Amino acid sequence: MYAAAARDGFTWSIHRPHTVIGKAVGNQMNLGTTLAVYATICRETKRPFRWPGSEAQWNGLSDATDVRVLAKHLIWAATTEAAHNEAFNVVNGEYFRWKWLWKRLASWFDVEPVGFDGTVHPLEDQMAQDGPLWRDIAGRYSLAEPDLNRLASPWHTDLDLGRPIEVMTDMSKSRKLGFLIYQRTDESFFDLFTQLRKDRLIP
Repeated sequence: MYAAAARDGFTWSIHRPHTVIGKAVGNQMNLGTTLAVYATICRETKRPFRWPGSEAQWNGLSDATDVRVLAKHLIWAATTEAAHNEAFNVVNGEYFRWKWLWKRLASWFDVEPVGFDGTVHPLEDQMAQDGPLWRDIAGRYSLAEPDLNRLASPWHTDLDLGRPIEVMTDMSKSRKLGFLIYQRTDESFFDLFTQLRKDRLIP
């Protein structure tokens, strides 16, 4: 790429998001929709909305990337001369703790939140037998996607929520060059859930 850019006279930029939150069907790295489907299953079956991950992620600081922030960052880098031929981190611009956010996500779905209890409870295990159940839920609510595997990627969500470290991504390079977009992460999730409901992907 670098050689081609120098030869042909175009610019490039590199964008390094963290966990991306946004609507996607058939994407096998989809934490936001996976949690929406998991919460829906918990509500329909009266299961607790159980934290699946590590103590480090539950108690520590983390961040995420709203797909809308990522899109704006791509446009900004393409149209800002100072950002040409540079590499950037791109996240929402704030930090959160899952032990705070988990309760807010549970409240949106009206399910009982259960936090870290000293043991990891992988979503891949919790949702392993839920394919037929989701198909039944989709039928009862006339949802657009009855295939659980097209919506949820619990194995990847387990990787995100099971990290043994905090994650704090530095946005100072973009800020210094003028990219000042900011997004609250709880609202990233709530906006996604609202869109999924509007599009009949969750009831």
